[in-house]
Amino acid sequence: MTDTTNLTIAGARDALRRGDLTSAELTQTYLTAIDAADALNAFVHKTPEIAKSQAEAADQRLKAGNAPDLCGIPLGIKDLFCTKGVPSQAASRILEGFLPEYESTVTTQLFDAGAVMLGKLNMDEFAMGSSNETSVYGDAVNPWRVDDRKLTPGGSSGGSAAAVAAGLCLGATGTDTGGSIRQPAAFTGITGIKPTYGRVSRWGVVAFASSLDQAGPMTRDVRDAAIMLRAMSGFDPKDSTSADLPVPDFEAALTGDIRGKVIGIPREYRMDGMPAEIGKLWDDGTAMLRDAGAEIRDISLPHTQYALPAYYVIAPAEASSNLARYDGVRFGHRATLAPGDGITEMYEKTRAEGFGAEVQRRIMVGTYVLSAGFYDAYYNRARRVRALIKRDFDTVFADGVDAILTPATPSAAFGLGEMADADPIKMYLNDVFTVTVNLAGLPGISVPAGLDAQGLPLGLQLIGRPWEEGDLLNVAYSLERAAGFVAKPDRWW
Repeated sequence: MTDTTNLTIAGARDALRRGDLTSAELTQTYLTAIDAADALNAFVHKTPEIAKSQAEAADQRLKAGNAPDLCGIPLGIKDLFCTKGVPSQAASRILEGFLPEYESTVTTQLFDAGAVMLGKLNMDEFAMGSSNETSVYGDAVNPWRVDDRKLTPGGSSGGSAAAVAAGLCLGATGTDTGGSIRQPAAFTGITGIKPTYGRVSRWGVVAFASSLDQAGPMTRDVRDAAIMLRAMSGFDPKDSTSADLPVPDFEAALTGDIRGKVIGIPREYRMDGMPAEIGKLWDDGTAMLRDAGAEIRDISLPHTQYALPAYYVIAPAEASSNLARYDGVRFGHRATLAPGDGITEMYEKTRAEGFGAEVQRRIMVGTYVLSAGFYDAYYNRARRVRALIKRDFDTVFADGVDAILTPATPSAAFGLGEMADADPIKMYLNDVFTVTVNLAGLPGISVPAGLDAQGLPLGLQLIGRPWEEGDLLNVAYSLERAAGFVAKPDRWW
């Protein structure tokens, strides 16, 4: 019997094809692990019967031969993805009781590839947060722990990160609007990639900010990310922002040979107050890529300093528009009305009860910057800054840079509750290294590269050229091999 505790997607795929184990056996192992890990609050809707049925079907496909790479592979699905007949709440009270009549394109493609859904994963409400503390289900908890402190797994894809890091699934779907795949991946010692905007369909993914949202995989290593991304990618006529481009074999790109590649190191990312251990990790990663044969080049992205404020104008503005549909009329939560209340009171009470404090804050900010008197002063100005940020990247890539190396986060995982009552801007600063990638529509990946002084994982981010996820994954693969990060959290739950 194959040891499943340290399996990767690639390892499980090969074991399943050899007949060393069945998908039914593998799936039951993870279902048992999920039940034993309730303290992490990673899975919020368990789907054991669906998982067992899908595993049985996968085993039949495996017996017939020529099964796809993900056939029989147990995965977790972020609660932002609509799954037919299964609660899909985006971790919000306002979608309480919502059972979609349809399947998102991403989950459809995963299931067509034979993947097994173990359940739905925790997240920040409507993907608005960096710590998974805004969820209606309660906090997800990082499986890494120091001195009995409960740590955040990051956000918004905190449940996905915690589940993969704890070995509760072989991979998970995430979404990334300003860093929500890459930041939690860094906090939990796993790999997470945000592909180029338009590479993966957004159809059936509950919208936060439509020009920024992009789905991607969260996995144990780079090879698994390549395998899963291929299955998730592709043109979708139901998504007007989906790119009609062929999907490469990303796994085949993983040669590890990066000789002659030009890696940019942006001077603007070395910010005042950066912790010494983050700076050292960045320097170490730079040395690893240089030793692997890459050319290291100092570059400038001069409008980086304006990225965070521009993002926190554009994202709330789009959220304000997207979340207007949740009014208690058609689906989800509806407030109890008093005698004499009319439609206006129903809207007001439903939205006040249904949305959490952070979502309400962003809706109000977004509505304000879109209002007649402030549209040009805030929203249009932020859009112009966004164009300048994209131009910075275009200039660097046109000058021969193949990828850009930066820190993934400004710190390791912090304690749950430590920032909950702080100035929200302190929480927003967790996105300082990641939001530029979303504003420019570029692919970005976080790779675990070391531990801090407390023994908590730290990640490095690589940013690639648009539509060149294969090259980006190969550079990440080289960095992963050089870093040799294999640490796992101690099982305390």
